[in-house]
Amino acid sequence: MSGHSKWANIKNRKEKSDAKKGKIFTKIGREIQIAIKTGGADPDTNTKLADMIAKAKANNMPNDNIARSIKKASGDVDTSSYEDIVYEGYGPGGVAVIVEATTDNRNRTAGEVRHFFDKFGGNLGTQGCVSFMFDRKGIIVIDAENVKDADELMMDALDAGADDFSADEEMCEVVIAPENFSVVRAALEKKGYEFASAEVSMVPQTMAKIDDPAQVILMEKLIDNLEDNDDVMEVYHNWENDG
Repeated sequence: MSGHSKWANIKNRKEKSDAKKGKIFTKIGREIQIAIKTGGADPDTNTKLADMIAKAKANNMPNDNIARSIKKASGDVDTSSYEDIVYEGYGPGGVAVIVEATTDNRNRTAGEVRHFFDKFGGNLGTQGCVSFMFDRKGIIVIDAENVKDADELMMDALDAGADDFSADEEMCEVVIAPENFSVVRAALEKKGYEFASAEVSMVPQTMAKIDDPAQVILMEKLIDNLEDNDDVMEVYHNWENDG
């Protein structure tokens, strides 16, 4: 299955994120606020909020920050002007790229995203141009060192409604249909599992390699600049980066 490439992407992202934690926390805080505005401040009744809290914890966001975001959203903060937008295109070497953004200024965000694609050897395409190459799946990753018994984890996950499970010496990955993600996440959380990553993602059906070192550098810069943008929530791609 595609798990090993997914794990590599997660590990690379977590390593890079150490220098960007403040920005990541700000983005997750915005997601928490939007979830509360649409479904209320009680994670027991607002599954989207519960999912965002799990994502925050997986990114090592301090409890104080999480509580502050919830309190802020429960007040008079206006998030009604924000909208979710998805951009699709190709990076260097024909790598498929999907960008999920949350913005209060569609023109600003579109211009910035297009600029990054143009500057770093890519092409911003129309909606649907690459999304057919991805499957939307719930992905929970747990560090192998935090799992006493992988077989027990597998049974716990499948019993809760997961679709697939795989493991190696570093990571265990649980794959879930998006509509079942919240239920499985809550079940595993209740059993005490700690997540390295827990979110609904766009998982590539096939991976693409870049052989040209110059294009590798451009692809890295494209991803870094997109992820560093305040409006961009997630960047998905099918680049098989062994570096």
